[in-house]
Amino acid sequence: MYSVKGKDKAFEVEFLDASGNKGTINGTDFDLDMIEVRDGAFHLIYDNRSYNLEVVASNPKEKTFDIKVNNGLYTLEVKDKFDLLLEQLGLEDLATVKISEVKAPMPGLVLNILVEPGQEVASGDSLLVLEAMKMENTIKSPAEGVVKAITVETGVAVEKNQVLIEFE
Repeated sequence: MYSVKGKDKAFEVEFLDASGNKGTINGTDFDLDMIEVRDGAFHLIYDNRSYNLEVVASNPKEKTFDIKVNNGLYTLEVKDKFDLLLEQLGLEDLATVKISEVKAPMPGLVLNILVEPGQEVASGDSLLVLEAMKMENTIKSPAEGVVKAITVETGVAVEKNQVLIEFE
């Protein structure tokens, strides 16, 4: 079972075979013919009508897809049975990592601070450069967030587990 939401409509889709050519949409049976003409592009025949589909963009993390159907562009959000179960249990934010601070993984000297308070950062973004044992170590954000405060300054020695950056 899949939940598919567009701008104005929502559908419950269930596939009855592995090919995805038979199933139900909101309880109504469908039978279609679909072939992949190239990577991400499909030709579909449904109800004696021909459609050209192309996946223009996808965001697997957000589970959204921009689909071009003939000359129209549609943004769809797709949830599978596991997403729907987590939603029913009130656990849909389970995969979201929230951070409140980043600590020094080792003692060292702060060489460069790469962010500012109020700046939005994504997971993996470089936050600062820490020198330890004559090696430069780039400290990266473990998750996305907004920098609340920077508790150290360039040129200052820090201890292991000392808070370097706080997040909102």
